[in-house]
Amino acid sequence: QVQLVESGGGLVQAGGSLRLSCAASGRTFSNYAMGWFRQAPGKEREFVAVISWSGVFTYYADSVKGRFTISRDNAENTVYLQMNSLKPEETAVYYCAARYDSGTYYFTVARYDFWGQGTQVTVSS
Repeated sequence: QVQLVESGGGLVQAGGSLRLSCAASGRTFSNYAMGWFRQAPGKEREFVAVISWSGVFTYYADSVKGRFTISRDNAENTVYLQMNSLKPEETAVYYCAARYDSGTYYFTVARYDFWGQGTQVTVSS
């Protein structure tokens, strides 16, 4: 099992920034690819970004490219999501997720085995 705990959410004005953190415990963190997803009210959970175990490979949803940055610190068992130029439509609960790193990276909810409880991000207009 991998336990994941997100933090860093909050209320921010449009155009502002937030940095989310996800602390992992349990199995060897560096064996896992880590993803960030989000779910807005009434909508399905959607992919935001994923990072390989080494941090070398990162992939982003088109909607966040150039504004969001995913990173990780394997020594601290933590993955981060730096979010800049936030938009009101990005108000959602943000979740981190883990999947054993097989060298192939996935953008769908069903491919991830472990999830955090989520952290609320609210972007005001």
